[in-house]
Amino acid sequence: MKFIEILRSRWFALCVHAGAWLLLGLAISQLGADTPNFNDRETGSAYPQSPVPVANLDSLFPSVTSSNSQSSTNQLNPFFSTYFTPTPQPPVPPPTTRKIELTYLGFYQSDHGPKTAMVKLADGFVTSPIGSKLASNLYVAQLSMQSLLLTNPSAQTNLLTVNTKKEIEVPLH
Repeated sequence: MKFIEILRSRWFALCVHAGAWLLLGLAISQLGADTPNFNDRETGSAYPQSPVPVANLDSLFPSVTSSNSQSSTNQLNPFFSTYFTPTPQPPVPPPTTRKIELTYLGFYQSDHGPKTAMVKLADGFVTSPIGSKLASNLYVAQLSMQSLLLTNPSAQTNLLTVNTKKEIEVPLH
């Protein structure tokens, strides 16, 4: 309670008021002090050396031809920078599959032989009995008058109907 009473007293208010006037008077009279001498530097004195080693700065930046740097500095955009250019995209990996065009032309069967499918593979004709390899990983699974069923080692099947072209994707090897 005593502290609050001190803050509310007239003596405290008078002391603060007198102190403010005293500071104002001292600031105006400058206490006889002179202002600092802010003259320009004499031309005869040497400039201090730079604390930054600028000789090694060339190794920090990539070398740029003068024509390229000249053209990039004369652009309308003052905020142009080559620092944020994206890295080049990695090359596209070579394809692992290819598409072949197949057309089922029907089948034939000799006297005691197996059924043999006739297939137009791109521009050539291929004959293949049931269970044999037709193309890189395609095997003849089943054939009838109207359709040919092809399969691969991963048990994916393709159904070809008579005289209908179909593109099938097969692995390269």
